[in-house]
Amino acid sequence: MKKIKHSKFKNTGLIFELLVRRIASDTMNNRDTGAVKLVKKYFIKGTAISEELKLYQSIIEEKFRTSESAEKFINAILKNRRSLSESTLKREKYNLIRDINRLYEMSEFFHTRSDNYKIFATIYKLFEYTESDNAAAFVRNSEIVVEHICTKRNKKENINVISEQDKDIRILTNKILVDKFNEKYDSLNEDQKSLLREYVNNVSNSPRLKKFISKHSDKMYMDIMEHSKTIDNKVMKIKLQEVANLLNKLNNKPIIGDNDVLVMLRYYELRDELKGLKNG
Repeated sequence: MKKIKHSKFKNTGLIFELLVRRIASDTMNNRDTGAVKLVKKYFIKGTAISEELKLYQSIIEEKFRTSESAEKFINAILKNRRSLSESTLKREKYNLIRDINRLYEMSEFFHTRSDNYKIFATIYKLFEYTESDNAAAFVRNSEIVVEHICTKRNKKENINVISEQDKDIRILTNKILVDKFNEKYDSLNEDQKSLLREYVNNVSNSPRLKKFISKHSDKMYMDIMEHSKTIDNKVMKIKLQEVANLLNKLNNKPIIGDNDVLVMLRYYELRDELKGLKNG
């Protein structure tokens, strides 16, 4: 019985997501990004790796109400996966990793956080192994994917910037958005812009983002408490104390997620509103 292992170096869904994040990071830092060329070279329509990516993204995005429907969907996906040429996939993945290694430090590249890492790893195992390899592991992985497919998606979260691969021009969508960063977010204050830059720039260094959030949440806590002293409204004082407590919790979180960054953006906005009240 085979031991089913996950290889991030062969996980098409994960690699593509990391390349897109790298495009955003390089662009925000005004660096030439070779990641765009890699995406256009390897993920164009007609390549085996682009076909496999579609299967990964279908599982990530599709939702069904019942487990029975989800299981039928997975079986159809696995059938399509088995129709792909293993030798062609192997060659394309080898060449892609080789080219990524020429551009980036591999340990840094794969250190990038991914909210979809667990499901990507599970899909990979379903694609690379069969029931005959390890029946129990295969069933457990199938159950994880079924649960993911049947889980209702919050439309406000986990929005996939590039949802289809039919036209490679979609690949550049994220880059265009980032190029217009200052224009698009001109209404944000400097602290908010700084936080967003830090978030994008450090997609490959989540500990650094954690350090940034910790430092600024401490300062935010002090600002909130200072403003609280100048407010007579008891209800407002209680609310501000609750905000301060939440900032402490944020500061103590071991891992910073996308929602935490959004929360910090809102806290900055609250701080500016408090300043306006004080000045008014």
